[in-house]
Amino acid sequence: MLASSGLPVVEATSFVSPKWVPQLADAEDVMEAIRDFKGARFPVLTPNLKGFEAAIAAGAKEVAVFASASEGFSKSNINCSIEDSLVRYHEVALSASKLSIPVRGYISCVVGCPVEGMVSPSKVAYVAKKLCDMGCHEISLGDTIGVGTPGTVIPMLEAVIDVVPIEKLAVHFHDTYGQALSNILASLQMGISTVDSSVSGLGGCPYAKGASGNVATEDVVYMLNGLGVKTNVDLQKIMLAGNFIRKHLGHLSGSKTAIALSKITAHASKL
Repeated sequence: MLASSGLPVVEATSFVSPKWVPQLADAEDVMEAIRDFKGARFPVLTPNLKGFEAAIAAGAKEVAVFASASEGFSKSNINCSIEDSLVRYHEVALSASKLSIPVRGYISCVVGCPVEGMVSPSKVAYVAKKLCDMGCHEISLGDTIGVGTPGTVIPMLEAVIDVVPIEKLAVHFHDTYGQALSNILASLQMGISTVDSSVSGLGGCPYAKGASGNVATEDVVYMLNGLGVKTNVDLQKIMLAGNFIRKHLGHLSGSKTAIALSKITAHASKL
């Protein structure tokens, strides 16, 4: 449903250990179900070489690796230091390069960490440069716990832009404190044009207690429409996908746009 809405990239699943994240044990089934769909790219997360090999065996054509700018979060999230994680991802990047598989790099905790508190821009820039040097075609800067504001996000972006070409950067803001859209607008104004989002604002992080999901796709599309930015994404189709998955999971919508537009539609249908 998401791919049919016009979204060019839909991250499909993650080939992580089902022992640690049992919700993702069905990764192969998901890849099988979308095998013949041609409407979008479907990258998958791979934490190490074993995950990469499983992803390729399941038909993945793009992968993503995820490092952290915080030592404490790296150890709690992927059970190793930042340097050890970069060694692992270098192995993945080398294997991917041999197969001409594009690799995206994520950096978590780019402004704040649930373990260490505030994270310095220089740490983010260091990890971003390492990911870029190993061949990541795009690097997504993630505010995992949603504590960022334009006041902390802009200095972080300036530090990263000094060492990584801006066209290789994307942003990924969780909306815990309601700051995601303002952070996205600040990023757009600096020249970044790729934004990660989550339909209906679903998600969070099992290793970051209290963090809400990534910013709602519906809210991002509504804002971009209001700015006159052409996305080729159908907001109504996104809302249908959001309603479908929200009802399936028994969750309330995390999208203010979806809630507001559904109320307007419901009111109009009564007139």
